[in-house]
Amino acid sequence: MRHYTSHKKASQKKVARSSGSPIDRRFRILCVGFCFLGVVVAARLFSLQVLSHTLYEDLAANAHDVLEQLVPVRGDILIKDPDGTSYPVATNKDTFQVFAEQRNVKEKERTADLLAPMLVIDRDELFKKLQGDGLYAPLARGVSEDLVDQMRDLFKTEKLAGIHMNREPARTYPEMAMGGHVLGFVGADKDGALRGRYGIEGYWNKELSGAAGELSAEKDVGGRWIPVADRTLNPAQDGADVVLTIDRTIQFFACERLKAAVANHQADGGSVVILDPKTGAVLAMCGAPDFDPNTYQKTADISVFNNPAIFGQYEPGSVMKVITMAAGIDRGVVGPKTTYEDTGEFKVGPYTIRNSDGKAHGIQTMTQVLDESLNTGAIFVQRAVGSDALRDYFEKFGFGATTGIELAAESPGDLSLLKKKSDIYFATASYGQGMSATPLQLASAYGAIANGGVLMQPQIVSDVRWSDTHHETHDPKQVRQVISARTATLLGGMLVSVVENGHGKKAGVPGYWIAGKTGTAQVPRDDGPGYKADVTIGTFAGFGPVEDPKFVMVVRVDHPRDVQYAESSAAPTFGEIAKFLLQYYHVQPTRAVK
Repeated sequence: MRHYTSHKKASQKKVARSSGSPIDRRFRILCVGFCFLGVVVAARLFSLQVLSHTLYEDLAANAHDVLEQLVPVRGDILIKDPDGTSYPVATNKDTFQVFAEQRNVKEKERTADLLAPMLVIDRDELFKKLQGDGLYAPLARGVSEDLVDQMRDLFKTEKLAGIHMNREPARTYPEMAMGGHVLGFVGADKDGALRGRYGIEGYWNKELSGAAGELSAEKDVGGRWIPVADRTLNPAQDGADVVLTIDRTIQFFACERLKAAVANHQADGGSVVILDPKTGAVLAMCGAPDFDPNTYQKTADISVFNNPAIFGQYEPGSVMKVITMAAGIDRGVVGPKTTYEDTGEFKVGPYTIRNSDGKAHGIQTMTQVLDESLNTGAIFVQRAVGSDALRDYFEKFGFGATTGIELAAESPGDLSLLKKKSDIYFATASYGQGMSATPLQLASAYGAIANGGVLMQPQIVSDVRWSDTHHETHDPKQVRQVISARTATLLGGMLVSVVENGHGKKAGVPGYWIAGKTGTAQVPRDDGPGYKADVTIGTFAGFGPVEDPKFVMVVRVDHPRDVQYAESSAAPTFGEIAKFLLQYYHVQPTRAVK
């Protein structure tokens, strides 16, 4: 009995020890671990098969679809008509690249014979590309879809092997009449990457290009993707659309008239800039000779890519007399009726400066100085203003510095000689020699006169559209008050006199008061000091109507062969465009038409 009791207690103790043993605990932990692992695997499978189904389906079925999600679409460049309708002047279209797998091209002679005329490629050059045993040889880019369809039909009948077509986007410019200088173009770098060059394409390349997407995944030591590892697809951010301030209709008309002027005068080239003086918005900007951005590769002289309206700095000549006169009136040292005696020449140290017509005009008012474009009168005002003050006014009007317009390759002009303490440099600068400026700087400066003395920053972009809901609007920017409103009003009247009574008659428009000034500039020699014989640049700068200016414009004609002075080259072109603008803006005549 005692033995039985003892055995029973021992059994109970054994059972107790067994239920709490380390083996049992490990077993339970192992079971929980397997359960947890099962949940993780199930969750991962749910993520892969449900949440990330589209990504992995694309990766498995068509890697090209994924690639398209990683490559951004370049934004468009747009211009508007007054009714608000937008037109793309730079956009994208689908084209194809044709390439050969050389080692798979069996009938190379016949393939070259058939493809060369279709691709418009030299047959022998094409045959050379088919030689060898490589994997890849590009044959042509920018091939249209219609031509690709023809090639595919050909392959069905001829059974040509080793020729393939790959879709790729291409930049296209549907309205060539808009001009290439403003737009620029998109070209390939040495590594094959496409990048905007010159104009809007160059200056706004980052915004237009967008941002490439990214596909990230964990890989094993052999560089292979781990099937159950995380993979993340960040789609590309497409480029922004850039909307220009340019008016489509004005741009077309101005560019056509500039081309006609350059052709009629057998000139080397020219440019025209039209601004809204109240806002600084560029309404039109053209250069000649121009280039087609669709076929920029065919341009033999790459200097043609530079926009002459912002890059072509030159000695502007007598249009600068207006800036000198503005300084004199604003400082109160002269007025429109102030007189001096013109003897036909002015001595500055050892130098003698004469009027362009070689004549002495006697007693003249400051208004007549501008009417007759007298060099001696400009020097008279410069002496009254003082050298340092004149340089300050030039700089306040924006000369000697870039305007900040949103275009690539803008030149600042040159006022460096005015930093030297020499009277001759200030004397010649007073009538536009020994300093340089761009047509845009001139248009901006005259715009300040038209705008009550307030200088506006020229702008060619009105807004940047990142998406339907995200726009970046560019508002007009006031730079500074250059001259008083009174000075601007007096100058406006004096410039009307130039058009009515002086050398600017051909720039006038019947029924309207147009303000402006001619400038016939000499061209410095390339091989030393002095100027080229019989080579001039004609400029007309002005605005209208004077009582409420709708536009400010600069027309420049380089080396006209049939005429010498701006009154016969740039002024008539200004007048033609001014007449169109006044009609386009429905401005009613304010004076009787003679």
